[in-house]
Amino acid sequence: MGAQQTGVDNIANNLANANTTGFKKQSIVFHDLLYESVQAGAEGEAGAGIEPSSLQVGHGATAVSSVRTFTQGGLVQSGNSLDVAVKGEGFIQVLRPDGSIAYTRDGTLALDAEGNIVTQSGLMVEPGVSVPPEAVEIQISQDGLVSARLQGEADPIDLGQFELARFTNPSGLLPLGGNLFEQSETSGEPTIGTPGQDGLGVMLQGFLESSNVDVVQEMVNLITAQRAYEINSKMISASDEMLQTTNNLKR
Repeated sequence: MGAQQTGVDNIANNLANANTTGFKKQSIVFHDLLYESVQAGAEGEAGAGIEPSSLQVGHGATAVSSVRTFTQGGLVQSGNSLDVAVKGEGFIQVLRPDGSIAYTRDGTLALDAEGNIVTQSGLMVEPGVSVPPEAVEIQISQDGLVSARLQGEADPIDLGQFELARFTNPSGLLPLGGNLFEQSETSGEPTIGTPGQDGLGVMLQGFLESSNVDVVQEMVNLITAQRAYEINSKMISASDEMLQTTNNLKR
């Protein structure tokens, strides 16, 4: 019952983030618990040989790990020139207040008071890109080049370059909340590169990547987990009734 409750909690988190930009669904991996050997294989009657199997009884299931699926979410046009969606592999790098780097698939970007391109939580993208106040049109190419046309000028100027990070095992990244991930030992070291090169995805201006949660599938998983929880509960009740009947036989 505890294992199924963990599964329900995970499904609830997936459904809660069905509309979260760049969210990646997570699933729980279960293992069976240790087995008790009630009777070992023994020799049968003379000439019959040894019994091929022993009698063992398991002790249920337990949740051992969570696996995040980094499949591509749908692309939704936002109408904001600073929004970018990564189509393909790769994470946008952001600079945290402690100086460390975090990674995200959420390309909902904006400008802070100093003209720096930041996330909605105020974290600067890495490498940093600053937009001058006289810029009237910002362009972000598929290879991550940021340019802008200044007021009164005909030709755009280059402002900076977005870079993406790719991991050998993205499922090993540690979720930090706020659509951010952190590097871990299981994720491996990041490979930094230009969008559209070396297997990295491209950047689409004016789009956002939606969650990859399949609501219908999650509802099916919820019903399955709920039924399994109810069945386990009935088994406990049945076991209690059997023990009670056994105790009454002694009277």
